[in-house]
Amino acid sequence: MALTKVDKSLLETTSGTPSASTFLRGDGTWDAPASSGFIKYTVYTASSSTWTKADNNPTKIVVEVQGAGGSGGGGGASKGAGGGGGGYVRKFFDATALAGITTCTVEVGSGGLNPTTNSAGNAGGASKFYQASGSGTPFTSLDGLGGAGGAANYGAGGLGGVSSGGDLTISGGSGGGNSNENNHGGGSFFTPSHYSVTSGLNPSGPGTGYGGGGEGSRVTGGGAGSKGGDGMDGIVIVWEYK
Repeated sequence: MALTKVDKSLLETTSGTPSASTFLRGDGTWDAPASSGFIKYTVYTASSSTWTKADNNPTKIVVEVQGAGGSGGGGGASKGAGGGGGGYVRKFFDATALAGITTCTVEVGSGGLNPTTNSAGNAGGASKFYQASGSGTPFTSLDGLGGAGGAANYGAGGLGGVSSGGDLTISGGSGGGNSNENNHGGGSFFTPSHYSVTSGLNPSGPGTGYGGGGEGSRVTGGGAGSKGGDGMDGIVIVWEYK
């Protein structure tokens, strides 16, 4: 490894105190590291977890909450409709908002499972982030609701999940129905709406990404054995800064 040559006179005229927690600036002064900046981010995919502020005592956090997608409807006399995508919410917390928080509960919704044949799809589960302990007044829960399941036999597509409690809220996209080429799964913040162009899959294709809705049954002519696709699980991400 090559070494960088340092002028002896620069070291002799430095100001400040060198230590394991300081660094030498280009102007010949010893200084402390930056007092603010990114610490880490944590991705939560388990159904229930706990975020603890005391882990590194951040002064700012950004929380993203994505609900799960609903499953597509099954086919019988005709194809099923697509499931809705989950809702998304994002919120910024500064030092004042974090002052009374000790721990928060994190919940991640599960995607709706494909239904029994000739049945409507199942709704996706809600994802949440809310205060579990601390001295301050609990803040409004961040909720990303799951998308609804699609109807069977060319009924309406499942509605997208709504969201609440944050600075930015985005509802999930509704699933498609009532058209041979439009029984797609609804999209979410993390994924666009989609459908497979290959008919005859059984069950149909699942959602894509976090919170995507499953597509409706695409078996040509329906039939007793056609099922919609599964919805995708949600996710919660916490970004921490000092």
